[in-house]
Formats: sequence, structure tokens, C-alpha cells
Amino acid sequence: MNKEINIDGKLINENSPTYIIAEMSANHLMSFDRAKEIIYRLKDSGTDAVKLQTYTADTITIDCDRPEFQIHGGLWDGETRYSLYQKAYTPWEWQKDLMEYANSLGMSCFSSPFDLTAVDFMEEIGMPAYKVASYEIFDIPMIRKIAKTKKPVIISTGIAYMEDIERAIRACKEEGNDDIILLKCTSAYPCPYEDMNIRTIPLMSKTFDCITGLSDHTFGSEVALGAVALGAKVVEKHVTLKRADGGPDGGFSMEMKEFIDMVRQIRNLEKALGKGTFELKEKQVGERESGRSLYVVADVKQGEILTTENVRSIRPGYGMHPMYYEEILGKAARRDLEKGEPLSWDMIG
Repeated sequence: MNKEINIDGKLINENSPTYIIAEMSANHLMSFDRAKEIIYRLKDSGTDAVKLQTYTADTITIDCDRPEFQIHGGLWDGETRYSLYQKAYTPWEWQKDLMEYANSLGMSCFSSPFDLTAVDFMEEIGMPAYKVASYEIFDIPMIRKIAKTKKPVIISTGIAYMEDIERAIRACKEEGNDDIILLKCTSAYPCPYEDMNIRTIPLMSKTFDCITGLSDHTFGSEVALGAVALGAKVVEKHVTLKRADGGPDGGFSMEMKEFIDMVRQIRNLEKALGKGTFELKEKQVGERESGRSLYVVADVKQGEILTTENVRSIRPGYGMHPMYYEEILGKAARRDLEKGEPLSWDMIG
């Protein structure tokens, strides 16, 4: 499987910065201007991509009030699936303009398709990648159609057993597409921290030999930061202007300031992670001089014996290494030694 993926010229690999996706979802609240404002507010944040969702109520479900089409509990209690999606979808006529607007501000823009017609539409407007939502991982015909575009395929695993992930990957590879990114996800809105299991991220990378990341519905940035520390190369979080503005996804989305702070924290964390090495930076090499070493701590006459009273291991580090301390005790001074002199072998008889 490909371990380096290119989205709009930006490479994602084990050494690259975390690829950060801002999921707009329904947080435009059916206002094109608000959708543009969300994108605009992200422009200097270090966000890599804005993600949309491409469906209508009629392409994702049907208008039916049978019990299985009703939502019970949670943020959307009392809705039918159809009524929820009528309020949550992003009008397709906006999407090309939003993609181009994001591009003009230095960010990519792509979407999650929810049926075959959405894939066709995304190809028509030239989106650079595809995100398969957790609940669509079962839709192998759609995944095959996506894979045939030969564009990167990002797959969330929020409701997937291992065999579901294997089946989706196999479908992509059978269509000649190895550009697959798997996102650890837990489909709960919002998601309790204890249900996240982000240690699965490196396990998923090893098991499926692919780039992995996180699609996160928890509050705050802690889980995203932990995921990056564990090796996530992609992080996706929902973002809105203000949660108080409402909307189907507002309750579990990050506010703009929170999202931008998260991006900053991830970028700082990446600097701190560095690489696994025992080498010291140049400044730390210099700081070794502030470490401990052997010093004369009381005046010593020539021929006098070195003891624990006149030689000690102290700071700074210009004298002999403390590992020689026991070896030099009991030896005679070759010359008069003055308190405060760093000890060296030529002082010892």
C-alpha cells in the first residue's frame, strides 16, 4: 500500500506534518456566506483542507416515518433521518465555489460522497480526494467507484469491524488504488473519551500497512494531540463559528478559536516530537559544561593526598569526569592545588 499520498501537491507520509482537515458538515446552517466565513477564518491557521459532505436527503435515505427511520436519543432525538438530512446537507450548487474559494486561500477542499451520483458530481468539479464516512464503509460499490478515480481515499472506521476495513481496502486495491488513509473513529456525537481507544492508530497502521489518522468527535484537543503523538498523520475535526449558533452538528463541533488553537498545538507538538535519537542539539552539547565534574575544593600542597575533603564532584563541568572519583582518591598531588581548580590527570602523581 502507498505510504506517501499526495493531495493537491501536499505530501502525507511518516515524516510529513500532520494533515489537518476542518469538517464543515452542516455548520454552514444553510447560509452560503456563513460557509465562506468558516473557510475564511481558517486561512492562516495552518489547516490543510476543508471538508464538505455531498448528499441530499433523497440520495442518503427516503422520506419515511417507520421506526427504523426515526432517531431516538442523542442530539437528534425526535427527528426522522430524512428531516435531519434536509437541514444538514450542503447544497451541491455551492460546492464548486467553496472549493475554489478554499483553494484561493491556500487550502484544499474535498468532500464525503454518500452515493454514486455524488461521486460523479465530485469528479465533475475536480475535487482532489474522497472521504468515505464511517457509515458508508459498507457501500462497496461506491468505494469501488471512488477507487477508480485513482484519487486518494480517506476511510473512517467508526462502525467497522476488522473485516469491514479489510473489505473496503480490498475493493480499493482491486481497482488499482493503493492511495488509502484509514482514520480511527468512534461514531458517537459527542464521543466519550473512554470510547476512543486511540492506541488503535499505530496498530491499524501496522495491521493494514497504511497511513493512519483520527476522525474525532470528542470535546477539546486532547485526543487529537494524543493521536498525533501516537503517529496519526491526519486529523479531522468538526468546526463551527460558535456552538451557540446551533445546527445539527454544532453541539460536538469545535468553535473557531478552539480549532485554530488545536492546529497551533499540533504544530508545536510536531516540533517537540522531533525524531527518535540520542544525539544532542548544539545547545545541549554546550550545556554539558554546566554538568558535574571533579574540582579541588580545598587548597592542597604538593605531595598531599587527595581525599573526600579536598576533591568533590560539583558543577560546572570543566574538570575530570566524576567516574574517576574513586580512582583518584588516595593519590598525591604533583603540585600545589588551589581551591576552585578543575582537576586533571596532570595534577595527580
